[in-house]
Amino acid sequence: MSRQIHLAGFLLAGPVIHSHAAWRHPETVSNYLDPEYYARSARVLEEGLFDFLFFADRFAVGDQMGGSRELALRHGAQDATRLDPLPILAYLVGQTSKLGLGVTRSTTYYEPAHVARALATLDHLSRGRAAWNIVTSMNDSEGRLFGKDRHLEHDLRYDRADEFVEVALKLWKSWAPGALKLDRENGVLADPAGVHNVQHQGEWFKVEGPLNIPRSPQGRPVLVQAGSSGRGRRFGGRWAEAIFTINRDLAAMRDFREDVRQQVQAQGRAADQCKILTAVMPFIGGSEAEARAKRDRHNALAHPQIGLVTLAAQLNFDLSGYPLDSRLEDLAARPEIPPAVAEKLLSVGNGLTLEELGRSFASSVRVPQLIGTGAQIAEQLAEIFLAGGSDGFVISPGYLPGSFTEFSESVVPHLQRRGLYRTAYEGSTLREHLGLGPLED
Repeated sequence: MSRQIHLAGFLLAGPVIHSHAAWRHPETVSNYLDPEYYARSARVLEEGLFDFLFFADRFAVGDQMGGSRELALRHGAQDATRLDPLPILAYLVGQTSKLGLGVTRSTTYYEPAHVARALATLDHLSRGRAAWNIVTSMNDSEGRLFGKDRHLEHDLRYDRADEFVEVALKLWKSWAPGALKLDRENGVLADPAGVHNVQHQGEWFKVEGPLNIPRSPQGRPVLVQAGSSGRGRRFGGRWAEAIFTINRDLAAMRDFREDVRQQVQAQGRAADQCKILTAVMPFIGGSEAEARAKRDRHNALAHPQIGLVTLAAQLNFDLSGYPLDSRLEDLAARPEIPPAVAEKLLSVGNGLTLEELGRSFASSVRVPQLIGTGAQIAEQLAEIFLAGGSDGFVISPGYLPGSFTEFSESVVPHLQRRGLYRTAYEGSTLREHLGLGPLED
């Protein structure tokens, strides 16, 4: 079979997604406290034959903008309020039968056993559809929620994350396939010889196992990651089986994918064992003019200041003292700007002013907004895919569930006609959807 596009749906368990306007949009049905808010989207994504749905997450309401949470709460920054996505995904297990289900869990504020137990359980309940979106968390607000004065330094977070994943893998492997017997007649629950001890002593963790949950249908969840820094890419190259990324144009998409594939191969893995999924926010109409009007109406609902609040939280840096007309390249050159902040500013908005970047963050957090008919959007995606810009796409909605419905009904059929997208699920597990193959024991 020829190479096929992979699709994931992106959500937060809150009112704001990449779109800060989603909760205000007149076509958004219900709100984030209603379980049907998520179930509608999940069912639509499964009807569209998506590989998986995943929830990004963050712990705390950020106060990086001037030391205040007022704007974040008043107008809805990305981290102003949200639910824990794991119980939502447990609910969605019963609302879907094929769709992969991904949850974000932090390696900085959890312990490996927490994640190993929760994700093994989700994989069992979903019959092999679980994914773990691995993050290291983002800012000091999250640290203070857990009693830490400051968030752990960037590269140290990834050092901890490397060991965290090592431990989780040991725990998931502690039950051999078939070790669980459930032999009622002979009274044998499990074969002790198939349950292996875990003795881990490292720089960050001391763990004695085994896990008390048997091997799950996939062996372990699919590992998803989104780090874009140099250290983050090395981490992704070592562990990730799918990487979510945001890039503004085809050239940047191709550069990112090629770099990550090289990182994957440097770790002794086959490049195709890691799927690169780039994010897009489509606005689909009966004509290009209608689609453009939809996008403009959506963007007008995003409060112009709130994008800077979200940006400051992501940077873990206070931007409130800088003039809005500051050009980002000038801002990045200032001596008080930390190198990691300067690098991020230039990567997301070189050539823009601070105000322009804030507006862009408010509407889409710099996820490219595509406009057109279903056929035109399909053509744009096919061009990126065939040119080596991605292995698929993360679809970020502007309103729910309508953005997903329009995509599934108007774009998917055109991709199918081009032979670039499945016409039915051919497997039952997420690993099978992604073409990752069985795990080595």
